[in-house]
Amino acid sequence: MSDWSLPKLLKNLHKDIERKLSIVRDSIAHPGAKGDGSEAVWLKLLNTYLPKRYQAAKAFVVDSNGIFSDQIDVVVFDRQYSPFVFHYEEQTIIPAESVYAVFEAKQTLNLEMTKYAQDKAKSVRDLHRTSLPIPHAGGVYPAKPLIPIMGGILTLESDWSPALGKPLTSQLEAKKDSALLNLGCVASHGYFYHDKQEDQFHLLSESKAATAFLFKLISELQFSGTVPMIDIQAYGKWLLDED
Repeated sequence: MSDWSLPKLLKNLHKDIERKLSIVRDSIAHPGAKGDGSEAVWLKLLNTYLPKRYQAAKAFVVDSNGIFSDQIDVVVFDRQYSPFVFHYEEQTIIPAESVYAVFEAKQTLNLEMTKYAQDKAKSVRDLHRTSLPIPHAGGVYPAKPLIPIMGGILTLESDWSPALGKPLTSQLEAKKDSALLNLGCVASHGYFYHDKQEDQFHLLSESKAATAFLFKLISELQFSGTVPMIDIQAYGKWLLDED
């Protein structure tokens, strides 16, 4: 008989993430370095456990009109069908069509950080995205509709009491347009998500919050489909710019 235990595996995955985030918080004094450490924990989790068609990175997002988003702590983007990602001096720039989700990774959840994450999500969703018709053996499929880009926030702790309660819900409800936060995790307490059918936020206390968040994200990605076929020539026009 096998000694493996799925409940223990899932519990320990969460404990590993919570422990790493706690070490970053308690051991690193410099705010910038502390932030980089937290981002690295979440990025490693996603790049380890998301299907290989997805990749996560700290990045800027750009559209074919040459407009850039703010820098985003965690961008989940397509690596199977997207033809390019720019890398320069440790900076990553991703075309808007490739993006599935964007998250801000912070030490603690509060009103300021929630608003900050909402603004960051909006800066990506406001970018222009192209979508070309898709050729196939029997002809051409119409251009794929643009998939909604998920936005969210990832933290270890919460300044609110309860950690996931009315103050959070009030701010989430206040911005449900292009600044919507679909999904978030407070590793020490639980996670939240927006139900599209009910148009309602669900705030869930969870002892294995990091694992629960990861599973919810994978589920949402499964139902989001594939990113559209990018119009490379729309980006190529910038080759003619002399500046």
